[in-house]
Amino acid sequence: MGLFDSTDEHPPSKIRRYIITGVAGIILAFIFLWYWPGDLRFYKERGVVDRFMSAVVSGDLQKAYQIWKPSSSYEYKDFLEDWGPHGYYGPIHSFKIDSTEGVQRSPSAAIVVDLSPYSPFPGQNDDAKQARTQKVTLWVDPKDDSISFPPY
Repeated sequence: MGLFDSTDEHPPSKIRRYIITGVAGIILAFIFLWYWPGDLRFYKERGVVDRFMSAVVSGDLQKAYQIWKPSSSYEYKDFLEDWGPHGYYGPIHSFKIDSTEGVQRSPSAAIVVDLSPYSPFPGQNDDAKQARTQKVTLWVDPKDDSISFPPY
């Protein structure tokens, strides 16, 4: 009989210990990922906002409007009044996703984006250009990846 030919099985206590340790590890991993800052938890929603803002910066406002997935009350002319070159947030030549967090009692993610009329995005030491930077909060619904403004 060789070293690995043993027919003895592990005692049930060892198997039980391995199962309990594995289940506890999986539960801890889920808790860690759930409460991790929004950067990791809302990775998909950050990607939606990144694609949207990249389309706005490149001037492809039709594509940006499609990514936005607006409701029937938010028409393209309304969109241009907000995001167009002469709109409320325009002109936008660069952006930076600032922070991401969950919305209480909602599956949506609130993503704060810094918008700048300068390209590249101004650095921390460039106070004159930083003064023209705007912050906007966008909500992304994970069910259909639609973007909206938060209700105020």
